[in-house]
Amino acid sequence: MSDLFEYWQLLLIPVFFALGWAAARVDIRQVVHESRALPRSYFQGLNFLLNEQPDKAIDSFLEVAKVDSQTVELHFALGNLFRRRGEMERAIRMHQNLIDRPDLDNGVRLHALAELGQDFLKAGLLDRAEEIFNKLIGTAFEQEAKRNLLEIYQVEKEWLKAVELTGEMRARELPDVASQQEVAEFYCELAAGEIMRSKPDSARGYLELAMQQNRQCVRASLLQGDLLLQEGKPQAAIEAWQRIEQQDPAYLALVAQRLLDAYRKLDRRDEGIALLSGYLEHYPSLDLLDVVYQLVVENEGSETAYRLVRGELQRNPTLLGLEKLMSARLPLVAPDVRPDIELSKTIIQGYTRRLSRYRCDNCGFRARQFYWRCPACGGWETYPPRRSEEFDQTL
Repeated sequence: MSDLFEYWQLLLIPVFFALGWAAARVDIRQVVHESRALPRSYFQGLNFLLNEQPDKAIDSFLEVAKVDSQTVELHFALGNLFRRRGEMERAIRMHQNLIDRPDLDNGVRLHALAELGQDFLKAGLLDRAEEIFNKLIGTAFEQEAKRNLLEIYQVEKEWLKAVELTGEMRARELPDVASQQEVAEFYCELAAGEIMRSKPDSARGYLELAMQQNRQCVRASLLQGDLLLQEGKPQAAIEAWQRIEQQDPAYLALVAQRLLDAYRKLDRRDEGIALLSGYLEHYPSLDLLDVVYQLVVENEGSETAYRLVRGELQRNPTLLGLEKLMSARLPLVAPDVRPDIELSKTIIQGYTRRLSRYRCDNCGFRARQFYWRCPACGGWETYPPRRSEEFDQTL
């Protein structure tokens, strides 16, 4: 019985082979038929791509898109390619042409609308991008639209809209929602604007909301101190800034000058020196050193200030510290030696200009001033409050 079964298996082999051959013939005929239906420009475009001539390839594919009304995917591919290349006018035209076609399926039209919104966003046409993304609310592209709207509101500094949209996204449990840390920053932006407009009550309200979102929000404590100082309460301002030590002591460098000014107003420079010197000892920082140096020069003279800088340089050797040491040394040397020190200081300054910058942890963008939101990548609190030279030493 087993021998008979094996014979039947052998007889089936040529049958399966014949069926496979017939199927292959059908597939080959289908491929040949479809390839003959493709416009000549399509193959020219492929040839240009193989020969590394992308611009000519794009022109050929554009010709295909004009001739064949069924090339929806080709339209999307070309539009995205133009956007990546920075050719925004061509990308916008490609996606707009798709939207204007009367025979287009509604789902494909919404997809084209979403792509057009991306084109406007990258081109900096934020009002037109916002209009399109608002049209996509309630569609399959709502999540992407709201994420882009959130970015637009931040760029346009529409902080109340950003807060409201974040609340909506959280209520619907949509992904890519702004974190509590970011929402605290939105409220801080609102508070900073109110402080500039001398509206302390509304500023105080926004700062309270920021702290509710993030109890460790350093910026909220910093702005609370600014508000209190503006109201003529330097002691309360000092207490607000001192809270930063518990939140994140690295940011004490940003309030060092503020603390110095507050202690001057109170005529309590000795307390200021003691506090800031303690910060400098526990949380070394070039910006802290600069402020403590100013205080020591005012109260204890150049010799004490020089010893302070020299000790700090021995503990944390940096070129920026060396430049500060030379500045401290100048008043103490004989007049005939000063030109040499000034020349050395000038040479070092040529190097330290590149080192005295802040650098984003997220994208590496460098800037002379500190930013709460990186102007390059848009990340919040991605700038460590220390200079590039200090940052490099910690790597």
